Amino acid sequence: MSTKKKTAWNAGLIAALLILLFLLEQTLPSSSMLFTVLKKGAIYALVAVSMNLLNGFTGLFSLGQAGFMLLGAYTYAILTIPVESRNSVYQYFDGGIIQFTLPVPIALIAGGLLAAVFAYLIGLPVLRLKSDYLAIATLGFAEIIRAVFQWDKLGPITNGSNLLRNFPSFRSVIFPFVVSGICIALIVMLINSTYGRAFKAIRDDEIAAEAMGINLAHHKRLAFVISSFFAGISGGLLAMYQTTIQASMFKSAMTYEILLIVVIGGIGSVTGSCISSFLFIACSEWWLRFLDNENLYIGGFHVPLLRPGFRKVVFAIVIMAVVLFYRQGIMGTKEFSVEGIFNFFKRKSGGKKEKKGGTSHE
Repeated sequence: MSTKKKTAWNAGLIAALLILLFLLEQTLPSSSMLFTVLKKGAIYALVAVSMNLLNGFTGLFSLGQAGFMLLGAYTYAILTIPVESRNSVYQYFDGGIIQFTLPVPIALIAGGLLAAVFAYLIGLPVLRLKSDYLAIATLGFAEIIRAVFQWDKLGPITNGSNLLRNFPSFRSVIFPFVVSGICIALIVMLINSTYGRAFKAIRDDEIAAEAMGINLAHHKRLAFVISSFFAGISGGLLAMYQTTIQASMFKSAMTYEILLIVVIGGIGSVTGSCISSFLFIACSEWWLRFLDNENLYIGGFHVPLLRPGFRKVVFAIVIMAVVLFYRQGIMGTKEFSVEGIFNFFKRKSGGKKEKKGGTSHE
């Protein structure tokens, strides 16, 4: 398939998806759980892909994603709270020290940039570590930054341990899809560039990559900074989705959820991360909710064992089954593409023709 045809088909699929989302918003009630899954799934897809860029494509085992999301969320919230609302939000800190408001797109980018700056500074010493040591160091950073943002001395900026609220949010499911889609497209372009090939070479064999002239320190730092930038943007989107933000939300469990999404989807697969994000949110927020109902009856039979929180037990079992039977994840290292679909159907149709030809020859 030529590049022009491929671009046209991709553009057509994106347009069809946006039209479908628009039609769903017009037909279904706004309280539908489907919109919860779509909104949160789009946000988690972005942060999962950003984590996959680091863990899957560069081979750096980082667990600091929740910390970078916190930086992005707080930056967005602080910079977009209307000036007239700051006295009520920062009621314990005399309205705070920031008395201006930025537009939503600029605030989202600012959140990503602050996360990238922190990633650069942290990466200078931390990226010298490898494997589990790197994971522990980045996890420690995420926990430290969460504690610092709740420090009362920073209250005039972060509002201490109190909620940040009254900042702009989104109602349409199209907004997080568009923002996440643009960011994921940029990550895919990076992966397919010369830098992306250098990341993969580092992942496969650092010694061979360095022998080929790849600057290991520079490329590792670059991957770490870019991954953190997009994690910061996803944090801003999460703040918009939640409508309120607090540092205590960004615990290590959030990072483990994101890592779980990456592993289930396939380490080294952007498509896998996107698919598993929606599946993870759908199962945890929607499909398995009935397991928390201890008064569940099927006909006249009372289902035993069900208790509040039981869905998490079942969800953990489902995840274990997926990991055991799909050790490379749902997609492995493969990617979903229009060209791949066309080739699949072409092979199928070609096989049928050969079969028919062979039967008639006999």
